[in-house]
Amino acid sequence: MWKHHIVGIVLAALIISIGFSYQPFSAQGKEIHWGLKRATNEKQAEAGAELDALLEKHGAIYKGPADKKVLYLTFDNGYENGYTESILDTLKAEKIRATFFLTGHYLESATPLVKRMIEDGHQIGNHSYGHPNLARLSKDEIKKELQKFDNRLKELTSLERTTVTRPPEGIFNEQVLEAANEIGHQHFFWSIAFIDWHRDQKKGGKYAYDQLMSQIHPGAIILMHTVSPDNAEGLPSFIKDARKMGYTFGTLDDLNINKLDIPLSFLPR
Repeated sequence: MWKHHIVGIVLAALIISIGFSYQPFSAQGKEIHWGLKRATNEKQAEAGAELDALLEKHGAIYKGPADKKVLYLTFDNGYENGYTESILDTLKAEKIRATFFLTGHYLESATPLVKRMIEDGHQIGNHSYGHPNLARLSKDEIKKELQKFDNRLKELTSLERTTVTRPPEGIFNEQVLEAANEIGHQHFFWSIAFIDWHRDQKKGGKYAYDQLMSQIHPGAIILMHTVSPDNAEGLPSFIKDARKMGYTFGTLDDLNINKLDIPLSFLPR
């Protein structure tokens, strides 16, 4: 499963690196691989008008308002590699709440860290239970994937459920968005990402810092992977210097803006 995960991430990274090139598609059935034109000089990343329209139709979001210098930190957790605790320590010291999109594997294998995320006030996002290609599943199967994660989350932690989701490998179609909406989930993609998932290819904190600073823009939803030592090392400097540039840090719940009738997700039961 994780080999497929890495292959999917590599493909997504290639799309991100060259920018999103729109091709006509049937949003309902054909697989859409998330990608966009990178931000430069603090100008927002762009996914294109047609994809923007599809996302807006279903309340899906990949960036915040262009006129507000707010950043949104999100992390994808498929498996633990020893660096999440450092990232949590940084977020706590800087008084920032982030969103952690977890898989069922992470929920089961790193439960103490999940409980700490919740105790520290972070949001838990649904990255599916088994990390399948959701675009190849039926609507009922998609719902079952998300609900299986929520059911296990309820059993293991103080949370009742999740309300935000991100598709594995960034692969989706309109049916995926619809299925999530029908069970009270809002999709969140990202506008900043970079190659940061090679657990044994350390490039150093400066690499992560430079990648983040080169793409920074108002309203950025930032995707990082907690398996990376580079992210753990570079995050403190990035936060401090982003603040010097006038940026603040918000939460994804701030972006819900009542488009969907979905409850805030920081509330334990």
